[in-house]
Parts: sequence; C-alpha cells; structure tokens
Amino acid sequence: MPASLTNAHAIRGAIARLDDPNYSRWEAQIRRAGGCRQPIHLRGRVEHWDTATGELLHRYSTRTEPDGVFRVPCKTRRASRCPSCAETYRADTYHLIRAGLVGGKGVPESVTGHPCLFVTLTAPSFGLVHTRREKNGKILPCHARRNAQKCPHGRVLSCTARHGADEDCLGEPLCPDCYDYAGSVMFNATAPLLWKRFAEALRRHLAKSGGLTLAEMRAQLVVSFAKVAEYQRRGVVHFHAVIRLDGPDGPTSTPPAWTTLALLAQAVHHAASAITATVPAIDGQTAQVLRWGHQVDARPITLDGELTEQAVAGYIAKYATKAAECVGTLDRRVFPTEDLAVLPVREHARRLIAECLRLGALDDLAGLRLTQWAHMLGFRGHFSTRSRHYSTTLSDIRADRAEHAIDQDITTGRLPLFEEDTVLVISEWQYVGRGFTPGDALLAASLTGTALPPAIAVFGGDA
Repeated sequence: MPASLTNAHAIRGAIARLDDPNYSRWEAQIRRAGGCRQPIHLRGRVEHWDTATGELLHRYSTRTEPDGVFRVPCKTRRASRCPSCAETYRADTYHLIRAGLVGGKGVPESVTGHPCLFVTLTAPSFGLVHTRREKNGKILPCHARRNAQKCPHGRVLSCTARHGADEDCLGEPLCPDCYDYAGSVMFNATAPLLWKRFAEALRRHLAKSGGLTLAEMRAQLVVSFAKVAEYQRRGVVHFHAVIRLDGPDGPTSTPPAWTTLALLAQAVHHAASAITATVPAIDGQTAQVLRWGHQVDARPITLDGELTEQAVAGYIAKYATKAAECVGTLDRRVFPTEDLAVLPVREHARRLIAECLRLGALDDLAGLRLTQWAHMLGFRGHFSTRSRHYSTTLSDIRADRAEHAIDQDITTGRLPLFEEDTVLVISEWQYVGRGFTPGDALLAASLTGTALPPAIAVFGGDA
C-alpha cells in the first residue's frame, strides 16, 4: 500500500478514536502502560469477596473498557521491540546489580568488604576483521601489514584505514571466504556451556587454594555472580560478570580471611584458560575444541575512581536490554524456507545466519537448536543471569512495584481498603491481541512522546 494511503488510513483511525465517547479512558490506559510500543490486550474480570460474610466487595470487568479490553505493558527486555518496557527492565537490572555491590534491597552494606571483581571473558579469533584501534588517544590503522600476503582467495590481508566509531565495516572480515563462520556459530552455541565449566573450575581452584574439598569449601565460601552477554560487532558473544566471594550464608556472612582479591583474580585467569568444550566434527574435519579468548579482564570494583559500582551496574544493565542488533541481524526468528538474499541485514550477518541454518540441519548438531536460534547467530543462552545468593531478584523488584501500585489505587479510591487475610480474589483473564492499529499508534506516540513503531499496523487478536 502506498505511504500516502497508509498515512490517510492512520489519520482516519486517529480521528475515529478521538470521537469515541470512551476516549478519555483509552488515553488513561495508554498513559498507564507507560508508552509501551506493543501493549498486551486482555479481556476478563477481577472480583474481591469477603470470605467471612460472602459479600462482594469489588468487581472489575473489561466489558466497559474501550474495545472491551484492558491494555498492559508487554514487559519485554529488548529495546529493539519496546524502548519503554526495556527501560524498566534496564532500571530493575541496574538496582539488582548495584545492590550486590554496595548493599540495599535486603543486602547488607558490609558486602562492600567482600572480594569482588568485574570480569570480561571474550571469544577467540575466527579470522581478521576490521576494527577500531586506539593508543594514548590516537587512532591506529586497522590491520597495517608492511609485507602483507594475499590469502588463498586473492585478497590482501591488510587494512591501513583509521576507522571511525560508527563505520559499517567494523566487525566485517577482511576476507569473508577465509573467515571461520562455522567456528563462530559453534562458539556462540557452546558459550553457555563454557560459562558453566568456567564457574565450576573457578570453585575447584578456590577450594584447592584453601586446601579444601568442594564440599568443605561450600561450608565456608560461596561464589556469587551476576553476568550479561554482549555481542561484538563480529557476531560472537562475550560475557561481563560481577564475581563476588561470600561466606556460607551469602552476602550476609563474611568470607574466610584467606579468600583475598588477588586469589580471586588468580582463580579467574586459571579457570578461563583451563576449560574447553569439544563440538562434533563438521564437514569431515576433526572435532573442534573451543575455549575462551586470550583476553581475560579481571578488575576490582571501587566506590570511587574509574570502575565504580555505578559504572559496572550501568554497563551490565545496558547490555541486558540488547541482543544482536550491533551485528545487524534480525529481531525475529529466521526460517529455513526464507530467501536469505532479501533479508535487510549486513552481509556478514547473512553469512552467519546461513551457517546456522546449514549446521542446524545436521543430525549431530540437532541438540544445539541452531536453526531456531539462527537470528541470534547460534547463541541460545540467557542474556542476563545471576546466582542465587548475589542479591535480590527481578521478581521481588516487580512485586514491590506492584504493591506500590495497589497502594496508590487504594489511596485514590480505585480499590477499596480491605484486609488481605479476609478477602478472596477471583480473576479470569484471556489474551486477545497486542499492539496498535495505525490510528491508535499515531495517537499513542503523541500522548507519550515516543517514536512510532517500525510497523504500526501490528494489532492482533479479536478485540
């Protein structure tokens, strides 16, 4: 449909919504959803009954709402899908991470005295890629080689350009035909396993350093962590993690005196270099052994200076809302029947997606589910995770927010004041759609000051 007809359709829809007698209630729903780009449409009811008398205290039904539905935020973590809900997720993650560094939300302030490091585990090289290199504030040539040789495909493996920070070529291979696309995909697929083995090796090294068995160490020491996965421009993930040593009861207890910051740093470097993961042979070659890259960074977190607790919490929270956007891939699944040539992605991402689909069709690699996660370039792990003892949980933070919202509704008279122990709550909800019609999207953007979604005609369901 031509853009002029689409715009005219959206304007007519916006005018019809403005003329609706229930517009004020629709506007209140949109504002309450906080600028969500793809709100969920629910149909149902909630009833509050007094268990002692059998009296109906309060009833809410969506029958009187605009379109007969109630709109709630989608609560996605991905900024590419809904910036508003992703910002809420980012803020929650920030407070979760920071509480594990300086206390708060059930974590004592004494946690600042526990050995704690900000650790970065990178991926190995799978071929030369265009990069931006700096030294002492000066931008260096990408890959300058005085006597550069040609690769088997006739390309000179050298680049003397000083790339800008936003150049499209960053992360692209100097020779795509030499680049190990299979290795890159398999590393992403096995990265969660590498992290699991890294954590196990870290605990074993700490136990050995203290002259303890693993069982004996658990009675004295707990390794707590919170981590996030980040995509590099070349399409592989690396992990940023806060790793902290606690006593046997977590952050409320003090770790043993022999667990120093230097010992933790030594254990991190040892574990990163010691563990591997072997993947099945591909294309008739021998089985491939994958490991972390040589660049392992482990720095202490301070209350002042360059690497503060605020900087670390902000960094981790930022990448908790992202996926593979920096690589130029898609924010949806790619199916084997699709024509990859017409996908709006970078050529490097296209090759990585094609390799995922090719390897995903092999029986020996079926367990890695590469076809289902081709749009994520093979990575299928959780982007943001934490250990049980690190700090509070996202569920607790959301529960506190929900309790605050209920208190506000009671204060403003939207809900009656009653004792929770004597009230039975019966609720019934049904999903009926999501998103906006073109006209509603136009109005919602003007009300909340948010940008229009890439495709505003995304309304679904039967509402």
